[in-house]
Amino acid sequence: MSCNRKNFCAAGPINNMELSLYNLKPTPKSKKRKKRVGRGNSSGHGNYSTRGMKGQRARSGGRGGLKLLGIKSTLNRIPKLKGFRSIHPKPQIVNLLDLEKRFKDDETVNAKSLLEKGLIMNSKRKIKVLGKGKLTKKLTVKLNDFSESAKEAIEKAGGQAIKI
Repeated sequence: MSCNRKNFCAAGPINNMELSLYNLKPTPKSKKRKKRVGRGNSSGHGNYSTRGMKGQRARSGGRGGLKLLGIKSTLNRIPKLKGFRSIHPKPQIVNLLDLEKRFKDDETVNAKSLLEKGLIMNSKRKIKVLGKGKLTKKLTVKLNDFSESAKEAIEKAGGQAIKI
């Protein structure tokens, strides 16, 4: 039983006919045959088998497709990032001369106060005090790390260097 698109068959309209596996058919022109290449001139794809005449692409293996590459050659093709980023970031540095300029006598120096004064960028990263400059004020410094000379200078001025 052959039907066209308007649901008419040789016997009449199939509106009242039930759809079942035995009467299902694909729509016309929906099933396309595979192109069979190199099966003689009468097939329409003989002689050059749709490859044209001569040239690299007419030869076997002529088209450079995907190749199975080892991991090394793949990594060599990836653009590299310049420089080096350590997994241990460097601490933010504060010098004694900065503490001398920005803080008054008997003040407490911590990450929050340094951030407010604009001496550091981020209060969550480590902070190290270095001994550049002179300190004459009595300060209580509560930070992550101190250089030996900075610790001596803070204690010499009458303050405290507390490591947290």
